[in-house]
Amino acid sequence: AEALVISIKKRIIPKFGVLFSGGVDSSAIAFIAKQLKCRFTCYTVGIEGSDDISWAQQVAKEYGFNLKYKIFDLNEYEFVLKDTIKVLNDPDIVKASVGSVLYAAGKMALANGDNVLFGGLGSEDIFAGYQRHELSLGNGNFEALHKECWNGLKEMWKRDLMRDFTIAQKLGLDLRTPFLDKDVIKAAMSIHPMYKLDKDNKKIILREAAEFIGLKKEFAWRKKQAAQYGSNFVNGIEKLAKRKGFSMKKDYLQSLLK
Repeated sequence: AEALVISIKKRIIPKFGVLFSGGVDSSAIAFIAKQLKCRFTCYTVGIEGSDDISWAQQVAKEYGFNLKYKIFDLNEYEFVLKDTIKVLNDPDIVKASVGSVLYAAGKMALANGDNVLFGGLGSEDIFAGYQRHELSLGNGNFEALHKECWNGLKEMWKRDLMRDFTIAQKLGLDLRTPFLDKDVIKAAMSIHPMYKLDKDNKKIILREAAEFIGLKKEFAWRKKQAAQYGSNFVNGIEKLAKRKGFSMKKDYLQSLLK
């Protein structure tokens, strides 16, 4: 908790945005920013049925966060998707669906005068939030889990950082990632993996730290949903592909590159 607060303190400016899903990562960032009396706006995007928008509204209402959100219809989302794929020059479904969340929220932030955007990138890797961490733990193999956390962190540059920073650079956004602060990584990676993951929960120590600083239990322990699912954007891709007569989502996404 202390390392994260210091990390956010180091990165704040008089006015900024938070890429906000209502999950533990972004809720902790916004909650700390509020405690530090920062001036910030939370940005959430999705299509109809988005869990992220529903959770973001609940968390923002509870703590009085300034929240701007947008529910995209399929036509609007297709424009976002097309722009995202062209920026990345890659029709990969994960990159397109996750990247379009950042692209859409980034455009909202810029329109509101925020060119600095805080995000939760890195949290899943250092606190064991992915299914691959669960698989690596297997039958209590904490050494394999710890190794998987390091591997994920080392692979982040080509899996996540290149995607997000390519989009940020194109938009003129300054993306800030407090979970990737060296001292936060050191603190997280010096914790025994048994405190990060069990058969029921992932990122346990981060959720406990969020509760420790004052985040309500229901928000600190919200089950993880990847950005493409929480926003419901991945469902949007499926609907758009069908509408355009494609049986495979990857073929539809490939067509948007032309």
